[in-house]
Amino acid sequence: MKYKTSKEKSIEWGLSDRSIRNYCQNGRIKGAYLEGKIWMIPSKATKPERAKRSSSSPSLLDILKREKDNHIKGGIYHQIQVKMAYNSNHIEGSKLTEDETRYIYETNTIGIDNKAINVDDIIETVNHFKCFDFIIDQANKKLSESLIKELHRILKCNTSVSRESWFKVGDYKLLENVVGGKETTPPSEVKSSMKELLSSYNKKEKHTLEDIVAFHVILEKIHPFQDGNGRVGRLIMFKECLKNNIVPFIIYDSEKMFYYRGLKEYTRDKEYLLDTCRHSQDRMSKKIKAIKKIK
Repeated sequence: MKYKTSKEKSIEWGLSDRSIRNYCQNGRIKGAYLEGKIWMIPSKATKPERAKRSSSSPSLLDILKREKDNHIKGGIYHQIQVKMAYNSNHIEGSKLTEDETRYIYETNTIGIDNKAINVDDIIETVNHFKCFDFIIDQANKKLSESLIKELHRILKCNTSVSRESWFKVGDYKLLENVVGGKETTPPSEVKSSMKELLSSYNKKEKHTLEDIVAFHVILEKIHPFQDGNGRVGRLIMFKECLKNNIVPFIIYDSEKMFYYRGLKEYTRDKEYLLDTCRHSQDRMSKKIKAIKKIK
């Protein structure tokens, strides 16, 4: 039997090498085996069909709303609140651990001994919990400038920078900023760029994962706010997945380099970022199923 490497198969099937390796690891390609660190795949192997990720009834949004409104502990809502706040804030430099984030969420107190903590890390963690509640309540609303600005206002409210004259909480940036060594949209052009982005996105009634990720990429390139763009952007992706009955996802801090590379390379290779998001979707699906089994 003749074999091809995962890299060769990725070219043949039009998928990322990472996707092919994930298929192999999950036993979805019959006859594939590891040779050292390289997956070898039968030449005649067929491309696995991608599993559908649409949420079943009742929708995840329905479950999240019910658990939020009834203050249910330990459920999907509870776990996503902690996981998303911890990982999204940590990607942006927060020093709080996941356990500390959970403690703040569950007790509304700070149980930290012999450790210096940035007050902003605590404030933004609490604010992120509020942001998540906001996107659940607004999940079915059309994306708008006012909704996006409100997310930013909630996230940055009462932080140290909110008291600075050059920082606009809940409004677009006044100063130019650079991300990953690349210039972003100048402040004078942000409003028109955001209107153009939202107009293009809202022409569709229903959106796919690819549409949502593409919106996120452009939003991050515009970088409309002085700070908090990444967290606002990831919250928007979660909201839009809920709205379109697509399994949402959390980008883990451990995956941030894949995420950053995906954003950087998106114009050249969309599949890299999409693959990172799909991998995160798979993890979310497993989490939802595991929690449902307990109930």
